[in-house]
This record gives sequence, structure tokens and C-alpha cells, in this order.
Amino acid sequence: MSDTRDSSQGRFVSAQAVAERAGVSRSAVSRAFTPGASIAPATLARVQEAAAALGYQVNDLARGLLANRSRLVGLVTSDADSPFRAQMIAALSQALLERANVPVIISIGPTAEDVANASRQLLRYRAEATVFLSGSPPASLVELTRRNGQPLILVNRGETGLDSVHCDDRDGAQQAFEALRMAGASRFAVVNRANPSPCLAVRERSFAEIAAASGFEAKIVRAGLADYDGGQEAARQLLGSGPAPDAVFCVNDLMAFGALDHFRGVGLRVPADVSVIGFDDVPVAAWSSYRLTTLRQDPGRIARDVVSILDRRLGDPDSPPISVDVPVRLVVRETVRARR
Repeated sequence: MSDTRDSSQGRFVSAQAVAERAGVSRSAVSRAFTPGASIAPATLARVQEAAAALGYQVNDLARGLLANRSRLVGLVTSDADSPFRAQMIAALSQALLERANVPVIISIGPTAEDVANASRQLLRYRAEATVFLSGSPPASLVELTRRNGQPLILVNRGETGLDSVHCDDRDGAQQAFEALRMAGASRFAVVNRANPSPCLAVRERSFAEIAAASGFEAKIVRAGLADYDGGQEAARQLLGSGPAPDAVFCVNDLMAFGALDHFRGVGLRVPADVSVIGFDDVPVAAWSSYRLTTLRQDPGRIARDVVSILDRRLGDPDSPPISVDVPVRLVVRETVRARR
């Protein structure tokens, strides 16, 4: 079987070619690249020298298929180009590469069938696991993957019964409310998308409940997608229906950027007239044009927890579902009034 492409011949350098150059058997080449296999030091040296001269690399995909499991790990996501999602994909890819996995990014549409199709493909390629950054696998698909021994891990999803890693959305809402209240705010609003995902719904609901427990009503506005345009539209709705809020909690940074620009565009001063807090702490939040106060999720921490869950699940396939809460931290910048 071909392994490493020979540019002069237009094909991969085979293990047989290495064996012939080194003057050893094909099985000796296989043992030389199998950790822990028995091989004489002199034979190992000849194989390594021949492999280096030819530019040979082991075909891990072929090995994995022979063992009925590859080192592929699927990352299933929509909106892969959104800032926090892109950070999450980068962090997970790095963590998986360090684990000697090969991350495969599959961008999907919004429907359950999109999710199911992606997962079936990963099963066909004997992926070692699937990590869902968007969408939720249907129950029938969960059962299918369980029968095939493939772990499923959800990131920032609200479903139970599966391994998951999610940030502490309720504590983030608590930190946001306390910061706004200590700044003297009394007219609160929450900005969310029209059809929020489970984690965005938790942020919205938690903030409203925490405000109500302190004797305040938080006006909830949902508009568009969880992006810049959605934030602008939500801000327009807020200012067009009753007294303007003096404190706005946005369920992510992109919506906060849109809301901020709209507020400033109509003459409101931030934070003198209205304070704004986002969620995620994407890199743009620190730019001088925004200096957004926001809740930070740590993509690196989430990625490490995903890998830890994968190790634990593969070590004990029948253990109960593993759920990890990742703390969030308020990053104070310039869009919230100073404490009163």
C-alpha cells in the first residue's frame, strides 16, 4: 500500500520501497514504525536511514482502517467563520493534534438532517469521536454511534445524557448583572437572537431571573441572528419601544458590537448613558473602537476538557455521562460605568 508521495513518480513512497533500499523484509519496516515492536537496533537504523532518504511517512489512515478505527475526530459546526467558533475550532484542532488525532472540520446547515448526515460520514470513516460545536444529534443517531463505539461530545449545548463541556452561563449572567447594578443601572435589557441556541437561552433566562430576584425587570429583545446585524436590529427595537435602558446584557460579543454602534450612531454615550456587556471575549472586544466589557470563555480550557473526556470515555465506554462546567470571568474594559 502506498504511503508517502514520490514526486518523481507521481505516487506515494511505499513501505516495500523502504524495505528494498534497506535490504530488509516488509515486516521489518512495519515493526520499525510500530511503537514497542521488537526489532534489532541495526535493522532499525537501516530502516530509518532508508525512510529518511526516500521521504517515507507511515500511512496512519490505512493502519486505522485495518484496526477498524482511525485517528480522525470530527468537529461538526455551523458558522465556522464566527469569531468565537473559529477560536474554538483552532483550540480543539491544536489539542487533538497534540493527542495524535487528525481533526476533521465539517461545516453543516441548520437542520437535524444536516447533523445526521455529517455524523454518518464520520462513522463510515471510522472516526474515533465526534465533537458537536453546533446542532444536536438526533436520538436515533446517538444510538447508532453508541452501537459502533464512537463517543459523542457536545460543546456548549444544553442536552443531557451525553458527554458535554459547557461554560457556566448562569454564573456569567450573575457577574454581568452585579457589574451593571454596581454601576447604578436600574433599567435592564437582554439582547438575544430570534431563535436562541440552548446556551444563549440559558444566558437570557438566567439574567432575567437574577434581575427579578433583585426587584428589577429585564426587558428581553430578540432579533435576527446572533451576529452584528442582529445586535443592531435589537438595539433599534430597544430604543423604539419605551424608555431607553441604561444597561444592556448581550448574549455574545457580536451582538454587543452591533448594539454599541447603533447606540453611538443615534447619539447615546457609552457608558455614560447606557452600559453594555457582551459574552465570549473575542479578540475584537479589546480593540480600541469597542473596548467591550465582556465575559471570557477560555477556548483552550474547553479544548483540554474535551480531550480529557475523550480519554475517559474511551477508557470506560459504559461510565455515566460526563459533564464539565467551565468557569467564565468578567473582563472589565470601558463599556460599563465606573462603580458607584
